[in-house]
Amino acid sequence: MTAHGFRALYERLRSRAAAQPTMNGRCGALRHLTPERVAAAAAEVRLGHTVSLAAPIETEPGPDAPEPATHRMTGPGPRDLGSDGLHFATDRFAMNVHGDADSHLDALCHVVFDGELYGGVPASTVTAEGARSLSVDVLENGIVGRGVLLDIPRLRGVPWLEPGDHVTSGDLTGAEAAQGVHVGPGDLLFVRVGHRLRRTGLGRWNVATARAGLHPTALEFLAERKVAVLGGDGNNDTAPSAVEDIAFPVHVLAIQAMGIHLMDYLRFEELVAVCARTERWSFLSVIAPLRLPGATGSPVNPIAVL
Repeated sequence: MTAHGFRALYERLRSRAAAQPTMNGRCGALRHLTPERVAAAAAEVRLGHTVSLAAPIETEPGPDAPEPATHRMTGPGPRDLGSDGLHFATDRFAMNVHGDADSHLDALCHVVFDGELYGGVPASTVTAEGARSLSVDVLENGIVGRGVLLDIPRLRGVPWLEPGDHVTSGDLTGAEAAQGVHVGPGDLLFVRVGHRLRRTGLGRWNVATARAGLHPTALEFLAERKVAVLGGDGNNDTAPSAVEDIAFPVHVLAIQAMGIHLMDYLRFEELVAVCARTERWSFLSVIAPLRLPGATGSPVNPIAVL
């Protein structure tokens, strides 16, 4: 895709998002997730079965996590362990939120493009002390809605998509038809490319230079269906990029142009098994990022309730 073609797509999607009014203080594409749609999503629960869509946080370095999360115990001390009385086990945790291994959510302040954040907010609002606008704290009440999983490897008859492969709008509509499900306004869309299964089967690799993801033009599907949130088991963006001189076109289009919160590096294998067994690919989804005022994202553990 040429840079000129991307710019045309960007302006088209941005204009479309700007023309839609906000509701009840909701931010970005969450305007599509109305209280009525949240209430309707509760009807998706049939089994009372919950499934985590997050992967365990990585603490060992590897090609996709050269600086992994750190976890260390701060108590009790050796002397406390051998003594009577009350003692507490305590620990400390730190991570690079936007790495290439751990499940995380991107806030709308995460992407700066042409000097602006989503909605024309100046990039200068992101400071050394944190983002003064559009931070993850916008989601202080969480996100609850109807989740839909589209399994692209299942559609193509392969275990996973190879790095560099693109998910197209045709793939998304084809997966809908094959799975008997329809993505509608306010839905939380989860797109599986098989990244986690490939990682388990073949080992870790440098996903910064090679990964499967969505083609930028697939974002038109999200705009047409008024999707509220996008989550993938990879980065959502393909590498190498499909666009000249823009490394993360899907992030630019989804977050900065359309106001869609993204979730990267989720895990869908357990959910796929349940959905295939029950022949139902929609479910209640609950997402509760940490309340981190000023933060550009958060580790996240989305839960599917079937």
